[in-house]
Amino acid sequence: MVDVARHAGVSLKTVSRVVNDEPVGRELVDRVLAAIAELGFRRNDIARNLRSGQVSATIGLLIEEIANPFYATLASVAAEVAAVHRTLLITASSEEDPARERALLADLTQRRVDGLLVVPAGDDHSFLRREVELGMPVVFLDRPPERLLADAVLLDNQGGSRAGIRALLDAGHRRIALLLGPLRTYTMRERLAGARAELAGAGVRDEALLRDGITSPEEAERAAAALLDLPDPPTAFFCGNNRLTVGALQELHRRGSTAALVGFDDFELAHLMPRPLTVIGYDSRELARVATERLFQRIAGDQSGPSTTLLPTWLLHRGLGG
Repeated sequence: MVDVARHAGVSLKTVSRVVNDEPVGRELVDRVLAAIAELGFRRNDIARNLRSGQVSATIGLLIEEIANPFYATLASVAAEVAAVHRTLLITASSEEDPARERALLADLTQRRVDGLLVVPAGDDHSFLRREVELGMPVVFLDRPPERLLADAVLLDNQGGSRAGIRALLDAGHRRIALLLGPLRTYTMRERLAGARAELAGAGVRDEALLRDGITSPEEAERAAAALLDLPDPPTAFFCGNNRLTVGALQELHRRGSTAALVGFDDFELAHLMPRPLTVIGYDSRELARVATERLFQRIAGDQSGPSTTLLPTWLLHRGLGG
């Protein structure tokens, strides 16, 4: 507010009165509001609450898609941990839209939450730096922040994809198709990097079998179909997430194909699929628990430097006969 007062040529008390909707002359109000607009200032309720000793007993969780079972699990566990700390969880969904992510995080901070859990959608989180400097605890999960120093709890994406590719190579496969989501997403980049590293180590290089930017089971099904129609089709598929695995599985089953299938993420009823497959599993509940407990450590006053926690993954054999 000091900057606003200086820019508007008024006292700090005048800015405070305007921001808090107290009586002020119209001309002064206009000058302060103009300065606020030019400087991009907004009232920081978190800082005000900290100064007054108040707490809201709420935390915010920003996820990608509430209908996805993975994110539903994160929200459920975060709510359980929050309840132990007598705190309410507010959940919002960015729908993978960076602009929506920024708007929702701004709204959550204005609602005076005590801390934030964020599964990021964008690639620039420097807009949160001011909030962090003013004391807002923020923990990122599943994906790290960009251009911001903050705690993060992540999966071993590269290690998991390397293990999946290694299993296919050990089974004798050399024509391995890679079906991945948009590479702007950290998890997909990491999973591709792990797969490529393992393939390169075995002397296998075939970019013609890579398909990325796939966003739905239907797209994955079509991509698998096109690859199987090649003169020299793949003998195995590696899928970057559970939705892509389901799409590829549908096409393989429709054709009666014996191509091997490895996919990142376990999924409900995977053990009942009509053919063997391998999934790269992990404990999503632990991911949410570790991140939420870290957030409450920060809220309680932990001032140590930002940390990154990497959680393990493992291979699971699924499907009937798997």
